[in-house]
Amino acid sequence: MSPRHTAGFPFVGPFRAALFLLASTPLAFGVPESVSAQSGAGVAAGVDASSAYASFSLGGPSAVWLPAVAPTPDEPWIAGPEVVPGGDGRMIRGVVFEDLDGDGLRSAQEPGVPGVLVSNGLDVVRTDGDGRYEVPVRPDMDLFVVQPAGWRVPTDQRLIPQFSYTHKPDGTTESLRFGGLPATGPAPAEVNFPLRRSHGGDRFTCGVLGDVQAYSGDEVGQFRISAVTDLVEMGLDYEDCLLYVGDVVGDDLALLDRIFEVGSAVGVPQWAVPGNHDLDLDATLEENAADTWRRIWGPAYYAFEQGQVTFIGLNNIVFPCGEADLALPGREFCVEDDGTRYNVRVAETQMQWLRNLVAQTPEDRLIVFFHHGPFVSFMDAASPIHQTDNAPEIHALVEGREALSLSGHTHTLENHAPGQHFQGWQENVGVGPLPFRHMVVGAVSGNWWQGDFNIDGDVQSLQRMGAPKGVLMLEFQGSDYREWYHATRLGGQRAQWVELKTPAFREWFETLQAWRGTPARDRHPVPPLTVHDLPDPRLLTPEDLRAGVEVAANVWVGSVETRVEARINDGPSFELRRTQEGAGEAPRIGVDFADPFAAQRQLTVGRFAFQSRQGEARAQGYEAYRGRTFQGVAQPQTAVADRSMRLWKARLPEDLPEGVHVLTVTSTDRHGASATDHLVFEVRNERPARFWRHDVWEGQTTP
Repeated sequence: MSPRHTAGFPFVGPFRAALFLLASTPLAFGVPESVSAQSGAGVAAGVDASSAYASFSLGGPSAVWLPAVAPTPDEPWIAGPEVVPGGDGRMIRGVVFEDLDGDGLRSAQEPGVPGVLVSNGLDVVRTDGDGRYEVPVRPDMDLFVVQPAGWRVPTDQRLIPQFSYTHKPDGTTESLRFGGLPATGPAPAEVNFPLRRSHGGDRFTCGVLGDVQAYSGDEVGQFRISAVTDLVEMGLDYEDCLLYVGDVVGDDLALLDRIFEVGSAVGVPQWAVPGNHDLDLDATLEENAADTWRRIWGPAYYAFEQGQVTFIGLNNIVFPCGEADLALPGREFCVEDDGTRYNVRVAETQMQWLRNLVAQTPEDRLIVFFHHGPFVSFMDAASPIHQTDNAPEIHALVEGREALSLSGHTHTLENHAPGQHFQGWQENVGVGPLPFRHMVVGAVSGNWWQGDFNIDGDVQSLQRMGAPKGVLMLEFQGSDYREWYHATRLGGQRAQWVELKTPAFREWFETLQAWRGTPARDRHPVPPLTVHDLPDPRLLTPEDLRAGVEVAANVWVGSVETRVEARINDGPSFELRRTQEGAGEAPRIGVDFADPFAAQRQLTVGRFAFQSRQGEARAQGYEAYRGRTFQGVAQPQTAVADRSMRLWKARLPEDLPEGVHVLTVTSTDRHGASATDHLVFEVRNERPARFWRHDVWEGQTTP
């Protein structure tokens, strides 16, 4: 939580109170038919939006009607661009103006705002001294204003920013499952973009949401009871933001509206870019693949400013990929596979727009790229598919500038400092040591909403490298920022977890991993071991210590700058070392590099075995992904933390005396923030009996 925030729900005043009371109720805004409330559609000219009313449906015959009034600077502002029909088909003109009365329509007394960037998705121009602009009409484009620093654009009732107009005269050129775009008709003569002054200054906080990836209604509910609930409790205000870095849903685009309605309970603008699971997967042409996203949310790529930061949202998922993706080796699947595939690349039109945008961006501003596919990643370093083909070109565009990359896709948390590099980056996408920080932000869904239930009803769903599901938080002050990771429903205070890696754990882990690595048709359906078969890892013998016991700390957003140290009781401190240096080596895989805390929870999931006699057939065990069934005996989830770029470890002394010991582990991040965990363990000359001693009570032995 930002220090300037107070706890509690962020809505204040009558309008916000209404939203608080009706957080789970759809909001319908009753406006004249000629005023569009749809994302990206704008507001028709000549309609007095001040006569509109907001209707809050309670699900019954009655409704509460509130007149629309100009919002205060810290309240949601529901409006959209003003669209004037009758264009010449060659140029679109308009004014970016200060919307003094908040109605979305420009009146004579409302001044233009000079120096604001406006784009047609290729060209980038600045408004003149009167706030006027003109750009060429492109046959398929999103026309948008770049929200300037010190100002804000309006939102719709889902708190999705309304800063664009979509032009696709004939609509989507093929029939799509989720509808695509309707025909927009001829280009308008004018699109006028309303702005209001922001009073948030240069300090604000953004929650970065990777891979909500809800495939079902139940998984939308998981999003609501985990990430959204925690974000509400943080007390963010309207000058803060949410950034969704793609895979908002899992292929069912009809869930997008509900996701964003649920997310609006946080009370801050929701900026988003699509991932590979947010596209029209039945599209056969690349230019149609994001059309349903554009209808429901807005542009697939764009930029906005806030404080001293320029945020650049990129769509780096090319679907279907094809001949243009063959510039680098390993992409032959784009033309050789029977089905359609995606590739991670920024298409050329978007790259030209990016060049134009960066050229117009002052060099003293921090540039934050947010996009779905990582530019590079540790988890998929060896893959030619899941990293961005033209990442080197993007790096070159911002050479010498302060920049940050935020991405999702891999369901991992990765904090790569400048200078870090791993084997596979150069070979697959031509990237060596990084010029600026790259962060893969983790997944709100964790391991795709799998795992056993926590006390609040949310699933554990530990991610591929063992971190909990959660939200990356960024606090900006000027062009500086501080990052931390909020693990959802874990209280918000933890930053790591710590466990001992014993000889018994090593044998247990390797036995289960060998079973997992055997094709299902060739292995016994019951795993050879479960977590119940693992001896207490915090109960050691001298034999264990001589064979080697390590303390392992998984520091969730740790980086090469992180320092981890430990002490036993009141003894001297000793350093834990990171298992990956980030100096060009390959990811190291296996029990030596596994997270023992996470693995214990990932390698036995009891929810597989949930059964009932009277319940629904599809509620037995559980479903994940696209209706895939997970049923039967307790067994491992689909991903296990067998590698990590943010695991630190050290060996315990072999001569620890018998008794109870307290191990204190403290990590300190690059900002000087520390997190401390205490682990209480025993050393016994002989391992005590694990279970109830029947023999004592049956008189066979002496207690």
